[in-house]
Amino acid sequence: MLLAVGMVLVAINLRPAAASVGPLVHDIRRSTGLSGTGAGVLATLPVLCFGVLAPLAPTVARRLGSQAAVTGSLALLVLGLLGRVLPGVAFLFLGTIVAGAAVAVGNVLMPVLIRRSFAERTGSMTGLYTTALIGAAALAAGITVPVANWLGGGWRTGLAIWAAPAAIALLFWVSELGGGRAQPETARERIGSARPLIRSPLAWAVTLFFALQSAGFYATLTWLPSVFESHGASDSEAGLLLSISIVVGVAAAPTVPAIAVRMRDQRLLAVVFTACTAAGWVGIIAAPMSAPYLWAVVLGIGQNACFPLAVTMIVLRGGTVAATAGLSTLVQTVGYVLAAAAPLGIGALHDLTGSWTAPLILLLALNAPQALVGIAAARDKRVSAVVEPAPALDGA
Repeated sequence: MLLAVGMVLVAINLRPAAASVGPLVHDIRRSTGLSGTGAGVLATLPVLCFGVLAPLAPTVARRLGSQAAVTGSLALLVLGLLGRVLPGVAFLFLGTIVAGAAVAVGNVLMPVLIRRSFAERTGSMTGLYTTALIGAAALAAGITVPVANWLGGGWRTGLAIWAAPAAIALLFWVSELGGGRAQPETARERIGSARPLIRSPLAWAVTLFFALQSAGFYATLTWLPSVFESHGASDSEAGLLLSISIVVGVAAAPTVPAIAVRMRDQRLLAVVFTACTAAGWVGIIAAPMSAPYLWAVVLGIGQNACFPLAVTMIVLRGGTVAATAGLSTLVQTVGYVLAAAAPLGIGALHDLTGSWTAPLILLLALNAPQALVGIAAARDKRVSAVVEPAPALDGA
């Protein structure tokens, strides 16, 4: 029970580092002089770190144990979130990188802990984990600007407040869970490598589905408020629309994994939720302010159902603890690196064209390949390669 609570507290802190930037991006640009491309780089950094630094998670977990690795990542997250509000643009970027590295560890290890510690409750625990994650992202998107305005201090206050829940999670893992076992994983628990999965078509299908849905989500997270602001919405209303698009996912998060694990395969879910995402973009492109709340809801249902579906696929397609760890590492390394290009590319395309039309059409078009790889990833199979556990480390 304590581990489940601890995992929820970790999940709460895996997205505010990224989700709090979008609503504040205009204030940050005005204060620092960042261009649209520069702001895109700032928004891209956490996602890029999720991918580039994901391979560190298995290494640290093999050395210390998964729970100790998670505890350390929470401490690093607090430092990063506080460091990025220090004076100077360099600290803004450096702190973002540190926070992104911390989140990368949690991203990889949470599915592994679900498979290892809750094998008989995979659907319910995946649902609980993704609900907490999506709910926190929605909260960050919705309250960052109002709280910053209430407390004063501008965008730095808006970013700094998210160090508080990270500190609470760290205290819980240290006080209630003892910080985890500072020793290597046992043979049964050992974290597997992603290397044997590189030649698995199924592993790559899961990876690309995860990458494409993440690309759409993080582009939305960064630029949807700006899209609505360009059509006359206030910054508060634009932030609210982003928050609504994520909040509706809180309902989908616990139900999608529970349904998915009871189905022979998840192809229907992959197609339906991707189509829902596409419908939301069509509405925003064709008539953004005629029914902005409807478009936000439709887009949010699609995007935020695809994420728990992708996480469930990692657990289901992995099968064993070692294979799940290897698949999680591959999916989140390659997936987030590819997804990181979306906020930057959308920002650059907007700067180039001076309009949001071309960027939004691009986001709409990405749903076609997402549906195709989703069908392949949703087949009732397990990753074909055998993930061999890494050898024990001497003196560990």
